[in-house]
Amino acid sequence: MQADRQTHFCRACGAPTAQRLPDDGDTKPRAVCTQCATAHYVNPLNVVGTIPVWHGGDAPQVLLCKRNIEPRKGKWTLPAGFMEMNESAAEGAARETVEEAGAQFTMGPLFSVISVTHVGQVHFFYTATLTSDQFAPGDETQEARLFTAADIPWDELAFKTVKETLALYFGHHPNAPTHAVYELVLR
Repeated sequence: MQADRQTHFCRACGAPTAQRLPDDGDTKPRAVCTQCATAHYVNPLNVVGTIPVWHGGDAPQVLLCKRNIEPRKGKWTLPAGFMEMNESAAEGAARETVEEAGAQFTMGPLFSVISVTHVGQVHFFYTATLTSDQFAPGDETQEARLFTAADIPWDELAFKTVKETLALYFGHHPNAPTHAVYELVLR
């Protein structure tokens, strides 16, 4: 699991590390270099994605992607993935939506933040308004398709964070403030 990832060798000098309290007053054991005393911190990874919605029919439809890669190949998900260096969370969410769905959209505000403590991840989902119902999925996606709330394949969703976000989105009261952000913790 990613929450258990450790640093065995120093990124500064290459010497082995040992788990101990750093000399700087930190209160948690860290991987500390046995030669140069550099403390190495393991922090959560950020997953960023969108809730792309099409308003062209009788009811709003959300875009889901059927995964073509592990984990959970063949299951449905919102377009999302790991945030890259030198991009904001919103930029990463937009990039992932283009890469996985080939969608055209306008980014909206942050909708949910979900800490997944057992795998050392934090998932950020933004709303997005689709400007076209035509998609060109990338290699990581078998199929990109629109679903109404009633048609979402709830038992075929790849990740609990996606299920929670969609449940919040479709249960979201239309008169709620647009700046509201939902924050959850999954252990």
